[in-house]
Amino acid sequence: MAPFRNLPDATILTDRDALEPYRHDESHVLGTLPLAVVRPRGPAALKELVRLAKAEGFALVPRGAGTGKAGGCLPTGQRAVVVDFSAWPGEIQVSPQDLSLRAPASALLRDVKAAAAAQGFFYPPDPNSWESCALGGTLATNAGGPNACKYGMTRHWVLAVDALLEDGEIHRFGISSVKANAGPALGQLLIGSEGIFGFIVGATLRLTPLPREYTTLLLPVKHWQDLLDLPGRLCGAGYLPSAFEFFDPAVLAELRAHGPEEARRLPGEALAILEFDERGCTSEPFLEGLLDLLGPVAEGLEVASDERQRQGIWAVRRMTSAFLKERHPKKVSEDIVVPRSRLGEFFTGLERLGIPSVSYGHLGDGNLHVNLLAAGETEPALLERQLMDLFRLSMSLGGTLSGEHGIGLAKREAFLVLSDPGQIHALRALKQALDPCGIFNPGKVI
Repeated sequence: MAPFRNLPDATILTDRDALEPYRHDESHVLGTLPLAVVRPRGPAALKELVRLAKAEGFALVPRGAGTGKAGGCLPTGQRAVVVDFSAWPGEIQVSPQDLSLRAPASALLRDVKAAAAAQGFFYPPDPNSWESCALGGTLATNAGGPNACKYGMTRHWVLAVDALLEDGEIHRFGISSVKANAGPALGQLLIGSEGIFGFIVGATLRLTPLPREYTTLLLPVKHWQDLLDLPGRLCGAGYLPSAFEFFDPAVLAELRAHGPEEARRLPGEALAILEFDERGCTSEPFLEGLLDLLGPVAEGLEVASDERQRQGIWAVRRMTSAFLKERHPKKVSEDIVVPRSRLGEFFTGLERLGIPSVSYGHLGDGNLHVNLLAAGETEPALLERQLMDLFRLSMSLGGTLSGEHGIGLAKREAFLVLSDPGQIHALRALKQALDPCGIFNPGKVI
């Protein structure tokens, strides 16, 4: 295309077959065909792209590895250019003295975590796609994962971000230290913003010493409801798992009937995975105290005796999403959140609504992956009502409609309808101030 002919330091794709994959991510949403895909390799390409977008009137849509689940990286409308950061330059650099790590947006999260671990440090965020997703995407969506139960979301681990703004320049917000109090933390505004204010091209991340001990427990229960008060009881008694995952009876039925061999042997009416990584968690006093707290629920408890067993337990959890997607390719997976103290009320309400669904995910922090497996065969208006009922239920209990996937295209209408009007007004005012020409990922979130 003529506007991109002289774009410096970039690879440009315009062939329709090459553009088609950019209409998809891991969500159920389908984007429009972009005008082009640009893979920038330096600041000059981005500066010229911003100039062209303003002059020619097209939008810029950021993309990492395409593993998002809310359609946030998909083009909309008829004039959009996807900015694919997979070729963005930079190396992962660990600073042990600062307990920090710098990395480009293009770095795979698995490589970020491995670089930290190689020097004895830990970067906790671990979304299910951690082996294939790009760091930039995790920053844009404020990714979570099982470790968020103890360690919090991605934003808790970001010290500074490098971001492209509407002037075409890359600006750094933050420093390589936990103490930076010179005005509001603008870098945090960009974390989880899904690229609507500007594009993150790199970040400085906070690290913590690598855990030296793990206790991993497989906890089957005879009665599903017995699981629902456990997160609150554990936290109230001073036990904070680094992860507390669960499978409801319906998910277990799917896995046992159609899953791999190791999944078909899973015990219990429902099932939980608990992991602790604090110092002393492998000691007898710790385990005895935990068993006393669990009481009769712990009757079928299994403790991983070595790393191989630990990884085997986690392998089943990691494959659950992919298994359900393969079995039900048109399913819709929502990631609502309710407070730990109201989990029982949520599942009672879900049953009352009669929404056909299966649930699994992060019970320890109330982030539940509610899957509507029959979404592809459900009349669209009915599906929309089911989703809105699900969102309203979670919000009525003090929760929210997304815990880690973000809003993107998939939840935009629900977000606009259900959010406090003051929140929408403030976000739109920020959008206008930071992106007055509306070139950065329009049509997402707000």
